[in-house]
Amino acid sequence: MKSPRRTGAGAGAGAASALVVLALSGCSSHWGCADTTAERGEAGVRVRVEEVTGRPLDVFAEVVDWRLEPHPQVPAEGDQVHFRFRFDGADDMSDPAVDACAVDEERVALGCRTIHSYQAFGPNGSPIGDEWLAVADPERVTGVLFVPNDQSYVGPTCEEDAKDGGGPRPPEPARAGDRL
Repeated sequence: MKSPRRTGAGAGAGAASALVVLALSGCSSHWGCADTTAERGEAGVRVRVEEVTGRPLDVFAEVVDWRLEPHPQVPAEGDQVHFRFRFDGADDMSDPAVDACAVDEERVALGCRTIHSYQAFGPNGSPIGDEWLAVADPERVTGVLFVPNDQSYVGPTCEEDAKDGGGPRPPEPARAGDRL
């Protein structure tokens, strides 16, 4: 027995249905693409680094010490915050990065910068790195804190790439004026 052959309106309806399925399967812009931003973790002298979903990694970042002194390359600019730090548990395959901020007594950031784990290797294989933070009022600095959110990778957003973008993102990097 032969199956009936479709012609005319029936064939056109089948083709239109196929086009709708293709459009809904990802060929349409912004369908199913969502950007989410993680909450900022609590800053501290020693923090466990968190991935963008908030899951803790087996990596700890620690401020070893800090002091105010002129930067040797620009001593005329006055005191800056010179701090030493370490990353425990970081490996060559991952390069977690956290924000380091000089803060006042109320934990308001006076200046911040992102620090990567690879920077924690000083001369002669020492596991301790050092960096500088320039702040407007160095006399207000009472400490240096790390923000635990990994800032090492931020992929494309839905706006930048509706097909491959989207997903979890770290919070905005810490900056002067933020309360940590």
